[in-house]
Amino acid sequence: MMRRSPGCWRRQLGLTIVELMIAMALGLAVLLGAGSLLISSTRAHAALVEAGEMDDSGRYAVNALARAVRMAAHVDWEHAPVPDPEAPARIAGHDAASLSPTAEGIEAPLPDVANGSDVLALRFPGSGEAPDGDGATLDCAGFPVSREEEGWSIFYVARNAQDQAELRCKYKGAANWSSDAVAAGVDSFQVLYGLDTDDDGAPNRYLNARELTALDAGLLLAAGTPGERAAELRRRTYWKRVATIRVALLLHGPRLDEGLGGGIVHALFGPDHGAAFGGIDHGTLLAEPELGGRSGEVRMRKVYGVTVALPALLPPPASSATPEPPTEPPAEPPPESVPDRDASARQPNPSTQRR
Repeated sequence: MMRRSPGCWRRQLGLTIVELMIAMALGLAVLLGAGSLLISSTRAHAALVEAGEMDDSGRYAVNALARAVRMAAHVDWEHAPVPDPEAPARIAGHDAASLSPTAEGIEAPLPDVANGSDVLALRFPGSGEAPDGDGATLDCAGFPVSREEEGWSIFYVARNAQDQAELRCKYKGAANWSSDAVAAGVDSFQVLYGLDTDDDGAPNRYLNARELTALDAGLLLAAGTPGERAAELRRRTYWKRVATIRVALLLHGPRLDEGLGGGIVHALFGPDHGAAFGGIDHGTLLAEPELGGRSGEVRMRKVYGVTVALPALLPPPASSATPEPPTEPPAEPPPESVPDRDASARQPNPSTQRR
């Protein structure tokens, strides 16, 4: 019978308890490092995806708003080349308000739901034969409007089923009013109107909806029946003098680490406008702690804005008949009671604020 030497037995004794503990500790350290790297990369990827969605939503919302504003200057040259002077203004709005998705137009505003967000209402004549028109005039939801109808595109901020604020588009359907979401994660939606006071087609000052409504309230209307006064107000309203519209959206994206971006102030129409009018036009100047709420969470936020000039209403094509001389509109007192936003409102929107 063969006997093994003592050296062979010693080589098969295995690991000592100290060697085993060291090996386990090294393995756990490698495993924890790999897990931490995986979690960090997953969070970074999720933050990039959420930031990309924020950018997509902001660009889409700005483009939708710009298209709707330009549509408000549409003219059906074939059937209605001269707009009715007693027709309601094609632009209207509310300052710091929201709307019901099924209520008629903007006649019943609700309290705002997101930092003084505004309401912008645009109406336009349709084109083409009923019921579907020719596809040249579309509301903010993309539905065609025929010349037998009046199209509406109304933008406002409301909360969805998850209690998140979103920019919504309200439009008039065949039987009732409806609304669709345009952009999610909205912290503020602000609108300024460029008022043309000297009839040269260029804005002389920028006002919000509340200030334009105050100017209309100060008009001296001729005595007459309530219907006649309403018709005169529709003719002389300052809403028909709006030459440009400035909109600004503040959207939020992914959460940031604690201690980052806590002191940032978001000026939707630029720092000069915010310093001059932020105290009286709530929502145009917002500090990060105010947006974080009770939780105090800090998020990546970005301002998206655009200024859209309303196309000038050109005169109709010349005809053989001799046109009547135009009548001079009644003189109006200068709107001295409204502060001038011209200098500050022309400031460019701030670029992406990185934290």
